[in-house]
Amino acid sequence: MKLFLLLLLFLPIVIFAQSEYEECVDKAVVNAKKGIYWAFENIPEKKKSIEHDLISKDKLIADVKLGKEVEGVRVESTGYYRSTKVTVVLYRSYDLLKKEGYIQEKEKKEKD
Repeated sequence: MKLFLLLLLFLPIVIFAQSEYEECVDKAVVNAKKGIYWAFENIPEKKKSIEHDLISKDKLIADVKLGKEVEGVRVESTGYYRSTKVTVVLYRSYDLLKKEGYIQEKEKKEKD
Protein backbone atom coordinates (compact mmCIF):
# COMPACT_ATOMS: atom_id res chain seq x y z
CA MET A 1 0.00 0.00 0.00
CA LYS A 2 2.84 2.40 0.88
CA LEU A 3 4.56 1.60 -2.37
CA PHE A 4 1.39 2.34 -4.32
CA LEU A 5 0.99 5.73 -2.61
CA LEU A 6 4.65 6.54 -3.19
CA LEU A 7 4.34 5.74 -6.90
CA LEU A 8 1.13 7.73 -7.12
CA LEU A 9 2.90 10.78 -5.68
CA PHE A 10 5.95 10.58 -7.96
CA LEU A 11 4.10 9.80 -11.20
CA PRO A 12 3.13 13.47 -11.90
CA ILE A 13 6.72 14.56 -11.30
CA VAL A 14 8.02 12.05 -13.85
CA ILE A 15 5.39 13.01 -16.43
CA PHE A 16 6.11 16.74 -15.97
CA ALA A 17 9.87 16.20 -16.32
CA GLN A 18 9.37 14.26 -19.56
CA SER A 19 7.12 16.91 -21.11
CA GLU A 20 9.61 19.65 -20.17
CA TYR A 21 12.40 17.63 -21.77
CA GLU A 22 10.42 17.22 -25.00
CA GLU A 23 9.64 20.94 -25.06
CA CYS A 24 13.34 21.80 -24.76
CA VAL A 25 14.28 19.38 -27.54
CA ASP A 26 11.54 20.72 -29.82
CA LYS A 27 12.67 24.32 -29.29
CA ALA A 28 16.31 23.36 -29.90
CA VAL A 29 15.29 21.69 -33.19
CA VAL A 30 13.39 24.85 -34.22
CA ASN A 31 16.52 26.91 -33.52
CA ALA A 32 18.62 24.47 -35.59
CA LYS A 33 16.13 24.89 -38.46
CA LYS A 34 16.55 28.67 -38.24
CA GLY A 35 20.27 28.10 -38.76
CA ILE A 36 19.61 25.92 -41.80
CA TYR A 37 17.35 28.54 -43.37
CA TRP A 38 19.96 31.22 -42.69
CA ALA A 39 22.63 29.08 -44.40
CA PHE A 40 20.50 28.53 -47.51
CA GLU A 41 19.79 32.26 -47.76
CA ASN A 42 23.52 33.10 -47.46
CA ILE A 43 25.32 30.62 -49.72
CA PRO A 44 28.56 32.35 -50.76
CA GLU A 45 29.49 32.49 -54.41
CA LYS A 46 33.25 32.24 -54.03
CA LYS A 47 34.00 30.84 -50.57
CA LYS A 48 34.12 27.10 -50.06
CA SER A 49 32.72 27.21 -46.52
CA ILE A 50 31.32 29.60 -43.92
CA GLU A 51 30.61 29.47 -40.20
CA HIS A 52 28.18 31.75 -38.39
CA ASP A 53 26.56 32.07 -34.96
CA LEU A 54 22.93 33.16 -34.77
CA ILE A 55 22.40 35.26 -31.65
CA SER A 56 19.16 36.78 -30.38
CA LYS A 57 18.76 38.81 -27.19
CA ASP A 58 22.33 37.97 -26.15
CA LYS A 59 21.63 34.22 -26.36
CA LEU A 60 23.19 31.77 -28.80
CA ILE A 61 20.39 30.26 -30.89
CA ALA A 62 22.36 28.26 -33.45
CA ASP A 63 25.87 27.55 -34.65
CA VAL A 64 25.87 27.11 -38.44
CA LYS A 65 28.52 25.57 -40.71
CA LEU A 66 28.03 25.47 -44.48
CA GLY A 67 30.41 23.70 -46.82
CA LYS A 68 30.25 23.38 -50.59
CA GLU A 69 30.67 19.88 -51.92
CA VAL A 70 30.83 18.32 -55.38
CA GLU A 71 27.16 18.50 -56.36
CA GLY A 72 25.65 20.56 -53.55
CA VAL A 73 26.06 22.01 -50.09
CA ARG A 74 26.27 20.43 -46.65
CA VAL A 75 24.81 22.38 -43.73
CA GLU A 76 25.45 21.48 -40.12
CA SER A 77 23.33 23.49 -37.71
CA THR A 78 23.45 23.10 -33.94
CA GLY A 79 20.42 24.56 -32.20
CA TYR A 80 20.45 25.52 -28.53
CA TYR A 81 17.69 25.99 -25.98
CA ARG A 82 18.52 26.26 -22.28
CA SER A 83 20.88 23.34 -21.65
CA THR A 84 19.69 21.32 -24.66
CA LYS A 85 21.78 21.06 -27.83
CA VAL A 86 20.55 19.45 -31.07
CA THR A 87 22.61 19.08 -34.25
CA VAL A 88 20.99 18.70 -37.66
CA VAL A 89 23.06 17.87 -40.75
CA LEU A 90 21.47 18.42 -44.14
CA TYR A 91 22.72 17.97 -47.70
CA ARG A 92 21.07 19.76 -50.64
CA SER A 93 22.03 19.41 -54.30
CA TYR A 94 22.62 22.49 -56.45
CA ASP A 95 19.72 21.46 -58.71
CA LEU A 96 17.31 21.39 -55.79
CA LEU A 97 18.65 24.72 -54.46
CA LYS A 98 18.07 26.29 -57.89
CA LYS A 99 14.56 24.85 -58.04
CA GLU A 100 13.75 26.20 -54.56
CA GLY A 101 15.13 29.63 -55.51
CA TYR A 102 18.05 29.77 -53.08
CA ILE A 103 20.62 30.17 -55.87
CA GLN A 104 20.28 31.63 -59.34
CA GLU A 105 21.71 30.26 -62.53
CA LYS A 106 24.82 32.05 -63.80
CA GLU A 107 23.14 32.92 -67.10
CA LYS A 108 20.38 34.86 -65.37
CA LYS A 109 22.87 36.77 -63.22
CA GLU A 110 24.92 37.83 -66.25
CA LYS A 111 21.82 39.13 -68.09
CA ASP A 112 20.68 41.22 -65.08
